[in-house]
Amino acid sequence: MKRLMVNTKQKREVIDITEIVENLVGKGNLVSGICHVFTPHTTAAVTTADLDPGTDLDLLGVLENLIPDIKFRHEHKPEDAPDHILGTIVGAFVSVPFIDRSLVLGTWQRIILIEFDGPREREVVVTTSD
Repeated sequence: MKRLMVNTKQKREVIDITEIVENLVGKGNLVSGICHVFTPHTTAAVTTADLDPGTDLDLLGVLENLIPDIKFRHEHKPEDAPDHILGTIVGAFVSVPFIDRSLVLGTWQRIILIEFDGPREREVVVTTSD
């Protein structure tokens, strides 16, 4: 298991972590298996996406538009409720197969961390199994 820290710079942003994860898989003990990427935060998420120029902003725009303009009942900080909901919708983890110590991703597919309540330092946990 490897833990890495990612510093976000904006309230909401998409960060490509593919190269970091690929490097960890390449240095691991397993040749082939599954790589699990997880973030232990409720206002951040991990998934895969195409990151052509502008698609990060398109993704954030679509996700933000999913949240209705309602009075949230989140007791701790109602203004954080949309960030928690977005984290739940996208999810806290992604699993990607790897062969010959290389991630099996589609041509344009990247592993991304999505920040919903930054800027912050975010933890990402990477594990592998066969």
